[in-house]
Amino acid sequence: MTNQRWPILLHQADITLAPLRLRDKGAWDRVRSSNREWLTPWEATLPRISGEKVANKLPTYLSMVLAHNKEGRAGRTISLAIWYQGAMVGQISMGGIIYGALRGAHIGYWIDSAYANRGIVTSAVEMLTQYGFEQLHLHRIEINLRPENDASRRVAEKSGYQLEGERPRFLHIDGQWRDHLCFVRENPNIL
Repeated sequence: MTNQRWPILLHQADITLAPLRLRDKGAWDRVRSSNREWLTPWEATLPRISGEKVANKLPTYLSMVLAHNKEGRAGRTISLAIWYQGAMVGQISMGGIIYGALRGAHIGYWIDSAYANRGIVTSAVEMLTQYGFEQLHLHRIEINLRPENDASRRVAEKSGYQLEGERPRFLHIDGQWRDHLCFVRENPNIL
């Protein structure tokens, strides 16, 4: 695996990436509430499975923080709040971390609409990518995004990710299976 230590704290200029803490609940609630409409078209949803009871209720803030910490300690998912000049403005996650012969992961992110188009997410993606390559020694990191999400595409491209291809009906987003574009960046130091 790796010698990764939890919690992870990444800092560059005015941007800090840090795990959510229980005391961040007020900031989290404010940014999520004020951006509900902005984020809904891009949010993952659970598909209905015949014969399976689906809990449509979102987890509590407490259970989310506990799950993020458990996954972070296990090295499976690194989920971090994005702080800009002391304000919580979004979140970035590196999930699906796999070691062994694959040594890969995927990155996802969201940002407060009031802070969009300022380069904050691009910097956060670059910071987490660098962490994945230098500390976790990952070979390949993906960003999968909806074709109509031009802002997210710009983030991937500015962060050095290359379009690899299309993934039809890849993720269940906003109530339907949605097509995605797969952007990839490889670690040049892993042979």
